[in-house]
Amino acid sequence: MLSGKRILLIIGGGIAAYKSLDLIRRLRERGAAVTSVLTKAGEEFVTPLSVGALAGEKCYRHLFDLTDEAEMGHIELSRAADLVVVAPATADLMAKMAGGHADDLASTLLMATDKRVLIAPAMNVRMWLHRATQRNIATLRADDIRFVGPNEGDMACGEYGPGRMAEPLEIVAGIEAMMGDGPLEGRHLVVTSGPTHEPIDPVRYIANRSSGAQGTALARALRDLGARVTFVTGPATVPPPGGVAVVAIETAQQMLEAVQAALPADAVICAAAVADWRVANASGSKMKKDGSGKAPALEFAENPDILATISQMKKGRPALVVGFAAETDDVIAHATAKRVRKGCDWIVANDVRPATGIMGGTENAVTLISAGGAEEWPRLPKDEVARRLAARIADALGAGG
Repeated sequence: MLSGKRILLIIGGGIAAYKSLDLIRRLRERGAAVTSVLTKAGEEFVTPLSVGALAGEKCYRHLFDLTDEAEMGHIELSRAADLVVVAPATADLMAKMAGGHADDLASTLLMATDKRVLIAPAMNVRMWLHRATQRNIATLRADDIRFVGPNEGDMACGEYGPGRMAEPLEIVAGIEAMMGDGPLEGRHLVVTSGPTHEPIDPVRYIANRSSGAQGTALARALRDLGARVTFVTGPATVPPPGGVAVVAIETAQQMLEAVQAALPADAVICAAAVADWRVANASGSKMKKDGSGKAPALEFAENPDILATISQMKKGRPALVVGFAAETDDVIAHATAKRVRKGCDWIVANDVRPATGIMGGTENAVTLISAGGAEEWPRLPKDEVARRLAARIADALGAGG
């Protein structure tokens, strides 16, 4: 699986750096080429000679090295690999990544790379649990950085708890999962996400509270299963994932056109919170108060129904069409009726009353509704909901829809 692949391995300054020597050996056993970068702190634990000897290539260390820059250059170095791995990823390195710092070779490469990044954290348990580290973890996850570990156990400092770097074979498994052919390899899926903005005038619009978090997580999960993903997103607050084709839109009409332009597809998942109406008499200039106390008369028109349009295609309909239903009452009844009315295969229903904290939050509680009935899932982080739904989509497409 890793034969012919090139891994850029960044070794941070922690006692776990000794495990990175075995990691290099394990990767090379599987046919991968390893380009190594050793931080200044990392040199306190392993030597450039040992790292370079195991990798069979030069170990890079300094950002301002005239010879290295002439031979390759840090920009090319950051992009020549198929995957960037940071092991160990210290609290300091993670903080630099989260803050966008670029003051040494390692952090500059991480800022300059256009490849996916996997990190194996390693630090004292108190450092791992510190609020600053937890904030950085949340930022890195939002930036689409993948984690392997840390594990829980005894530490070199004598304490016990989470913070031990994952073992080399665990890291190899994580690398293989990111590099391997998943069950959706060769499949094209379209995911819509975020809100739409329907203009009232050039500075005002109609929208809703959707953050785009669930759609983004789903696109990421499908990508991780090997799918080629077209991600059609409204003006979401959550940034889109890497490794997918992003199509940014604003209005419902633009979203429909973008989805249709992305076809053919094996599946279309409509996770966007599309505005039902648009302002038919939107003003071309900013509306002004005239002192009369009268509000402007807004005329509304129905927006195109993206889910129904794709579900009811007579020719070239995707094998699987999935819709989402955000409801505030009678969730199952409304969502079940919506599935029949729209003609889609599945509806993912959730209760978005303000008291649930789901709209714009980090968790979701959904019910998957199909022709076979309603399957209620427990409340889970949105990333886990996405992984479960992606696995079900892969199973359905594997079985011919």
